[in-house]
Amino acid sequence: MKTADFDYCLPPERIAQTPLEPRDSSRLMVYDRKSDRVFHRRFFEIGDFLNRGDLLVRNHTKVLPARIYARKETGGKVEILLLRRLRDAEWECLIGGKKIREGSRLILADGLSATVLKDANGASRTVRFNGPFDDFMQKNGEMPLPPYIHTKLNDQTRYQTIYADQQAVGSAAAPTAGLHFTRELISKLESSGVSFADITLHVGLDTFKPVSVDDPKDHRIHKEWCEIDADTANRINETRQAGARIIPIGTTSVRTLESAAMAAVESGSAEAVIPIQGDTGIFILPGYRFRIVDALITNFHLPKSTLIMMISAFIGREKTLELYELAVREEYRFFSFGDAMLIL
Repeated sequence: MKTADFDYCLPPERIAQTPLEPRDSSRLMVYDRKSDRVFHRRFFEIGDFLNRGDLLVRNHTKVLPARIYARKETGGKVEILLLRRLRDAEWECLIGGKKIREGSRLILADGLSATVLKDANGASRTVRFNGPFDDFMQKNGEMPLPPYIHTKLNDQTRYQTIYADQQAVGSAAAPTAGLHFTRELISKLESSGVSFADITLHVGLDTFKPVSVDDPKDHRIHKEWCEIDADTANRINETRQAGARIIPIGTTSVRTLESAAMAAVESGSAEAVIPIQGDTGIFILPGYRFRIVDALITNFHLPKSTLIMMISAFIGREKTLELYELAVREEYRFFSFGDAMLIL
């Protein structure tokens, strides 16, 4: 298995630059593994493929306005991208600017400053903010859109799921498969007997990072903080015991669910999942045996990324590339603001 095995040709015009309105008007490619059939629909028709008793598991993390600007004491401009809160005032950040070293002091607006505590890897730094930083971030921060989106987003809420509410830590990127849901669609699905359960995984920017090593097994997967509480774990186990399907919304929900399933195995529990809280570094490659995921809602992912490798683990590499080639021919929209897949 080589990283190059997960590459595909994507014309630049297929990368969605803006979200569609309404959210659930995006296209939906449905792939049924049992029949090997493909259906082309709209996302608001997803209920045609769901059953009473199905449990959709969604990541309700909230994207932080994580891009902020500062200047060095010498006057040079600095861009700070918040990656992960380590403590109340300390963050892991990416910093764009020359000669930003340990001990450097950065000047922000509103009388705030930041001190670089230590270097990490590459442009990554640990930074301590001095002053009421959360208020500053909400007032001055910008939404950290992925690097392949070049069009300005006028409505910042469109890079936020409608059910996002976990901001104590927050994400540097959106769990984008959830962007297709509207309140009306959720209500319609619930009326038909489909349920929703909330989990948390705070997404880091490495989710967009292609794998650069030749062998994916040598890739260092990013760790992200996740949680499944006792109530949600019980609902997942009850759904499984009832013979209904567990359907994660997006790859972040997959990682969280499978982490909880692995934790159950490691603890000797008879349950399918147990409550978890903490970092997960699970890396799902072809050959992985899924323990809890029965179907999957996802977007179309970057070539040679850990995410397309996860989809390949679920349906096979050749089938994944075949479906992606079909999506290109059918002019689906790709990546964060793009169209969706439902894999049954």
